[in-house]
Amino acid sequence: MPKSHFTDEFKINAVRQITERGYSVAEVSARLGVSTHSLYVWKKKFSKSPDA
Repeated sequence: MPKSHFTDEFKINAVRQITERGYSVAEVSARLGVSTHSLYVWKKKFSKSPDA
């Protein structure tokens, strides 16, 4: 089964909907058609680190 490839810009915008706009992971997942697992992975990768 082929994997879907999303741009980093798409992923960052999805993460921002969770971290900045307050939407739940489940809500963003349903709206964008992306698995919750992917969103959690992207959130870990693209969220601003408190150490940065």
